[in-house]
Amino acid sequence: MFTGIIEKTGIVKGITLSGTNKTFLIASDISDELSIDQSVAHNGVCLTVEGIEGKTHRITAVSETLAKTNMNEWTIGTVVNLERCLVMNGRLDGHIVQGHVDATAKCISITEKNGSWEFNFEFDKKFAALVIEKGSITLNGISLTIFNVDEAHFTVAIIPYTYEHTNMKSLQEGDLVNIEFDMIGKYVVRSLTLNK
Repeated sequence: MFTGIIEKTGIVKGITLSGTNKTFLIASDISDELSIDQSVAHNGVCLTVEGIEGKTHRITAVSETLAKTNMNEWTIGTVVNLERCLVMNGRLDGHIVQGHVDATAKCISITEKNGSWEFNFEFDKKFAALVIEKGSITLNGISLTIFNVDEAHFTVAIIPYTYEHTNMKSLQEGDLVNIEFDMIGKYVVRSLTLNK
């Protein structure tokens, strides 16, 4: 489990193909603090650390993960948001995040607001019931509040700290982000659907 509060960013230093899998070498300030078999969210995707070499660590994404996330777009130099798993005696500063990405959304506009930024995203309409005004969402692993919601769009406001300490500053119009919808909302929608 995660909170959506990003600890550090990492940089993709290597990519290896193995069948339908992709293995990524990630360099970061926390790589040498990780342990093999540890779960770490990479742009909101919960992945297992497979190896550690100094200030780099290695992860692998299988075809299911590559199909549902933006990991197929990662190249050498891509900046990735990192969060280690939740310590149960700590504060839950964001919201409950599983690291199980549901889909991707496309950034369709970025507006600078004199010290903050608004990012507008387009997503698949089939997920409309999971996106609510002032609800929580995870974008590339970042816990955010959404507004200006309609059946296929939403906006998030980014404060300077989040902009500077995550990969939001490198996001451009047309880029895909990983989205994880609020876990409680998913269970509620599922229950209502089954009990019709």
